[in-house]
Amino acid sequence: MSSYSQTESGTSGRWISVITLALAAFIFNTTEFVPVALLSDIAQSFNITTSQTGLMLTIYAWMVSLTSLPLMLATRNVERKKLLLAIFVIFIISHILSYFAWNFTILVLSRIGIAFSHAIFWSITASITVRVAPAGKETQALSLLSTGTVLALVLGIPFGRFIGELTGWRNTFLIISILAACTAVILYRSLPAIPSVNTGSLKSLPILLKRPTLMCLYAITILAITAQFTAYSYIEPFALKVAEFSGHETTLILLTYGAAGILGSLLFSKFSGKFPKAFPVIALGCLTICLWGLLPLSANYHGFSLMTILWGIGIMSFGLIMQFQVLKQATDATDVAMSIFSGLYNVGIGGGALLGSIVSTHIGLSFVGEVGGVIACIAFLLMYYTSTRKDF
Repeated sequence: MSSYSQTESGTSGRWISVITLALAAFIFNTTEFVPVALLSDIAQSFNITTSQTGLMLTIYAWMVSLTSLPLMLATRNVERKKLLLAIFVIFIISHILSYFAWNFTILVLSRIGIAFSHAIFWSITASITVRVAPAGKETQALSLLSTGTVLALVLGIPFGRFIGELTGWRNTFLIISILAACTAVILYRSLPAIPSVNTGSLKSLPILLKRPTLMCLYAITILAITAQFTAYSYIEPFALKVAEFSGHETTLILLTYGAAGILGSLLFSKFSGKFPKAFPVIALGCLTICLWGLLPLSANYHGFSLMTILWGIGIMSFGLIMQFQVLKQATDATDVAMSIFSGLYNVGIGGGALLGSIVSTHIGLSFVGEVGGVIACIAFLLMYYTSTRKDF
């Protein structure tokens, strides 16, 4: 197949490719976060505590962090469509192993295999999406890609919980593998060949490290996502044990959170261009307020649900603006910059899951939001400073 150029494909064909990548994003984010909704069931299955099970999130996230840049550099000259299909093969095989996992160690090992595919996927997908998007529609295409992330929260995690409660947590991973196989077929048929360009190399690292605004964005990412996952990693046991909501109410909360993420995506598309400096500051302000409000509002289901809406809007808006800003700050080495971003994002996920486990064990599950809120406040202040820089 010849190399891809926008003159060789109609606008509709390019949108099909973008939608396919968004579907892939949905699947990859569903599998990363779905254990959040299954922690209690997995823990019971292997006769361990939810805090111990939660460490699976940390291991997964930190494997992504450690391998994102090395794997991206190792594959930087590989044609992107072939690389995506290879990623899906590893992804599918690892999920089948998750389904058959006969002990917790095997489950963790299968998750490590998924983490390898995840590391490469998020290092290259944002730049691919921008490249295959119709001319002048790059921001909308990136927003659509992130909608896949939102739908993973709206549908993927609650659906995973529903399947887990109905037929057992193993079937959740099996269904994900089937969806991944179908998506791989669609990618094979719809995505054109995409040569590797502007990926960057090791020589790009010293250049990127000399960009203060980019370094601030990376630091903010670690802080904000650590804050987020200190609480969110344990939102299911928090809702069940601290707030004492029913299983049905907990599922509705997850749905509400995800649906609010869709609203956050829409707000990003509409207002981020008009208010590029204020938008990320407001998003982090929302995150900080919601984390601190987790415990006080746990006694009121309706109040908690309303707070969840603001929480979903804030974190999704933050994630979108950060991807956009990182790409803006590193147009000459997009894949290197995004692999670092993906790695640091997962440092935050892993760090938050670990911190949440420590807080749950030694202080109390009730306080995961309060601890996360302190870290979010630091991220908020750093974002305010960064937004005042001329190149932001």
